[in-house]
Amino acid sequence: MQTRLLSTTQTTPFFFIRRLFSTVSIRPMAQANQNQAKDRSNLIPFSSRLREGRALAQDVWSIYNVANLPADCINLGQGYMNFAPPAWVTEAAETALRTVAPNHYSHPKGRIRLREAINKFYGPMFNRELDVESEILVTSGANEGQYSVFTAFLEQGDEVIMFEPFFDQYLPSVTFNGGKPVYVPLHPPSHSMNKATSNDWTIDFDELRRAITPRAKMIIVNTPHNPVGKVFTRTELEGIAALAEEFNLLVMADEVYDCLVFDGKEHVRIANLPGMWERTVTVGSAGKAFAATGWRIGWLIGHPSIIQPTLAATTRIVFCTNSPLQEAAAAGLEQAKERKFFETQRQEYLERRKILTDVFDKLGLKYTKPEGSYFVLLDISDVNFPEDYPFPQSVLGRGRDFKACWFIALEIGVSSIPVSEFYCEDHANIGEAFGRFAFCKDVDTLRKAATRLEGLSKYIKRIDT
Repeated sequence: MQTRLLSTTQTTPFFFIRRLFSTVSIRPMAQANQNQAKDRSNLIPFSSRLREGRALAQDVWSIYNVANLPADCINLGQGYMNFAPPAWVTEAAETALRTVAPNHYSHPKGRIRLREAINKFYGPMFNRELDVESEILVTSGANEGQYSVFTAFLEQGDEVIMFEPFFDQYLPSVTFNGGKPVYVPLHPPSHSMNKATSNDWTIDFDELRRAITPRAKMIIVNTPHNPVGKVFTRTELEGIAALAEEFNLLVMADEVYDCLVFDGKEHVRIANLPGMWERTVTVGSAGKAFAATGWRIGWLIGHPSIIQPTLAATTRIVFCTNSPLQEAAAAGLEQAKERKFFETQRQEYLERRKILTDVFDKLGLKYTKPEGSYFVLLDISDVNFPEDYPFPQSVLGRGRDFKACWFIALEIGVSSIPVSEFYCEDHANIGEAFGRFAFCKDVDTLRKAATRLEGLSKYIKRIDT
């Protein structure tokens, strides 16, 4: 009996100890399981600037890309070339890669060879000797250069005037830097107009004046224009310059397509107009000039009071730009005049443009003939498609142009970009009438695309006028 009592006395504590340790070990496991059941995918709120700049929205590029379209679809949507840069430019890149210095950091201003080449090539176009130390800044593509200008000059709530349709990177670049976009649409030609050109997209200067408030800080002028192809006239630029002077606005002159101006049009640089040098920054691009969009080499030209603050910004954003490809871009500018490169390139682009405009003429579809850049805006109002066509969710709920461009891509096998993407919500209806077709492709690809586009004839339903 005593032994039995001892046994009970001895085992009882062990029983409770075992339960105690069991409880201790089980509870953390249960807590961990509960934590795992909770949604931990958004613990840290992201910045509101991503929402304001449409950065989180599914954009047009993610919808109309090769992953979503048929494998054999011809891509005339995105504005990159499917042919190589000139051999003498890529050879300069190879030479730089085999040399020690160009494989290391460049000065944040850019490599001196490229700055000197920019001065020699562009100085005469600006009617001045450009100071390579204070009036030229090499950037990691034109887009980063623009971003750095916004960083350098925008305060929270400053307004930036943007003509619509606008290059889609402007919007997030402005909002990420505290700016507020103010939209002024270019007015397209009437659907009833035959043989419209990009010059028929017009500015309502009363509308522009009304858009300028005391908070306005900048205005962006993209000429030649993407996606319209408009080359702003001297009279138009003088009107913009007068308003910039009156309201003390900084002008960002996005002139990345300055090497692609057609039909005898004059490319006027707004920085050259009276009083505008001190308030204008001009944006250039080696990628557009030399068919090397992936190199990300751009430059800014302007008064020291604009370049120096922008240098401070770009130094903190990227520090410096790709060194060996700066050397290649310099070689491109150094040799371009002697080789008559840009004259030859313009003729090649005229041939490419004609392939597209000829097929649109054959179909009887209206379009905007571009006088600059490498895009044709096709009026897709007359392209008829079944309302019950199996459109993806990404297209449903968007403008009619999203459906039309998707239908053309799947049924015809040629992709384009819906132009309403380049408008604010209030003006998106203007862009819904157009699809953007890029002709920065080789001739064989464009001819193949033209043959396919002839298949649109059975889907055309006239809605005129």
